[in-house]
Amino acid sequence: MATTTEVRLTHRRPAAPARELRRNTRARALRGDRQPLPWEVRWLSPIGLVALWQLASAVGWLPSNILAAPSAIFTRLGSLVADGTLPNAIGASLQRAVLGFLLGAAIAVVAGVIVGLSRIGDAVLDPPMQMVRTVPLLGLVPLFIIWFGIGEWSKMLLVAIGVAIPLYLNLVAALRSIDPELYDVADSLDLTVAQRVRHVLVPGALPGTLVGLRQALGFAWLALIVAEQISATNGLGFMINNARDFLQTDTIVIGLLTYALLGLLTDGAVRVLERRALRWRETGVRA
Repeated sequence: MATTTEVRLTHRRPAAPARELRRNTRARALRGDRQPLPWEVRWLSPIGLVALWQLASAVGWLPSNILAAPSAIFTRLGSLVADGTLPNAIGASLQRAVLGFLLGAAIAVVAGVIVGLSRIGDAVLDPPMQMVRTVPLLGLVPLFIIWFGIGEWSKMLLVAIGVAIPLYLNLVAALRSIDPELYDVADSLDLTVAQRVRHVLVPGALPGTLVGLRQALGFAWLALIVAEQISATNGLGFMINNARDFLQTDTIVIGLLTYALLGLLTDGAVRVLERRALRWRETGVRA
């Protein structure tokens, strides 16, 4: 009997690896665990859309007063760069974005640290921050015009609010997600306040804060579009408003694409900073 049982088990064992192999194959297929396509393939659909756009404009299906053709947009881009209109507009918008971002980041860091590390700060500061979070930026425009006029302050403050809220939320969440055992270790090692900040708070909160920084930069450009609708005399928003009055869709598209390009560049810069600042995580995993 023992011999017969051993023989049966011996005959059944090869089936398990086969089932496991099929199961793993199906799991890889469901996860999309396949060889990645070349990066050039990702450009096929955008190029195809631009070609279709140009064809629709050439045959008259898409009038220029509705949307200018890509060829007309490129021609207009050259003239805007040559006469200095686009560089000057980018410079003015960048100045507003940078100043608003610095102000909003300062507010977010101060409020986030107080709320994330203090119960009293949470009770005092978090409710008004949550209230501001739910107010749309466009709803603040009339009040800001009354309070600060149509100058640069109202525009800069709108950008600051757009930056402060996402950065604040991510910073608070990052501080609260730090492992409590790390504080126990800091107590056992009798670390000073500066050492706790350097070895516990900064490494623990940095990943979430950088995610919030990327979101804040994205909201900064969205808020800037809103801000530059307030009687601006320069900047990308001013250029777009003038183009709207004269039905210059090519200039409008150039302004929007410039906003998008600036957003991609700033996001890419933060991603580079993120890889360098969090290099210790990869080193720790490999170790």
